[in-house]
Amino acid sequence: MIKLLVVGTVAYDSIETPFGKVKDVLGGSALHFTNAASFFTDVGIVATVGKDFDLNKIAFLKDRNVDMRGIEVDEGKTFRWEGKYGYDLNQAITLKTELNVVETFKPRIPPDYRDPGFVFLANIDPELQSYVIDQIKFPATVVLDTMNYWIENKYKELIEVIHRVDMLVINEAELREISKEHNLVKGARKIMAYGPSCIVVKRGEYGVLMVSRNEIFLAPAYPLEDVFDPTGAGDTFAGGLVGYLANIGDTSIETIKQAIVMGSVMASFNVEDFSINRLKGLGYDEIKERYSAFKRCLQFGDIKFK
Repeated sequence: MIKLLVVGTVAYDSIETPFGKVKDVLGGSALHFTNAASFFTDVGIVATVGKDFDLNKIAFLKDRNVDMRGIEVDEGKTFRWEGKYGYDLNQAITLKTELNVVETFKPRIPPDYRDPGFVFLANIDPELQSYVIDQIKFPATVVLDTMNYWIENKYKELIEVIHRVDMLVINEAELREISKEHNLVKGARKIMAYGPSCIVVKRGEYGVLMVSRNEIFLAPAYPLEDVFDPTGAGDTFAGGLVGYLANIGDTSIETIKQAIVMGSVMASFNVEDFSINRLKGLGYDEIKERYSAFKRCLQFGDIKFK
């Protein structure tokens, strides 16, 4: 039995930033998520790739107890995304998207994946996300991600699946578009009325906002001198967040706060190189050291008056 199930995409990306350019490198929401989450817990990944995908390139994940039996190899080509960034690395410009095998993807969850403690539904069609939930045994903590395409084209289906999840992890533009509210706190509370008990808002270089029933938590982004490629940072953040929660086996607010900082730590490593390269060679000591450094950045004393 696995502790964490992720359903999403495994892809080839072609990326250009002001600091370099790469072609057909490893990417996809499920892969970035798994690359981070697997440092903390056992992960079962469900996705589809084409005949052109070299599974040996992600074989290193098996050393971190990632079960890849849920990756289907279908006729056709692997999902491909091409994009570029200017000096505003918060905003990607999509140049080309080729759905390929993802267009007919219908995730089938292996029987021994169906009783996980945690489920992460990465950015795919909300109807498929509901289809995954239908296959899962409960209780399980279900965490959802989405994107503007689904908000604009399948809003009703997205709201239906939001009703069925415990936590939503989205960026601030997506929160505003779903809630029809400009204020992030007001928008988060509106979405929580649909069912989720916690909304985690990714704000890029401005950090993370968490809104729960009774608390609000803010965490900055970890300060870096070198940022090369933000592609996959949001999924890497989610991987650190949910992977940590699965490791601890707890979803109390205090643990979620720790998990948000851990997610931010993992995302900070991700942006230091293209593709999955930085996390592929990452060591546990580096994670612990950066978490401690992040904690020191957030510490300050009580106010004193004379």
